Amino acid sequence: MASIDFKQAVVRLTYDAGLTQDGKVIKKSKSYRNVNESVTADELTNVIGILSGFSSRTLLTAEKIETGKIQN
Repeated sequence: MASIDFKQAVVRLTYDAGLTQDGKVIKKSKSYRNVNESVTADELTNVIGILSGFSSRTLLTAEKIETGKIQN
């Protein structure tokens, strides 16, 4: 039976950085590494609120991206 071994997790925050001449949204992102495997959604929400407060830009999205190694 195969399993996935946790390797790392990253939180990526995407911000609104204005508009292009064509009216399209410019997006800027910032990534934070070393996210604990067992962090809860509520804990991440609290941290994301604090981190996004350091920016003058509007937060568009927040993502937790996990990578792992698949073993047989």
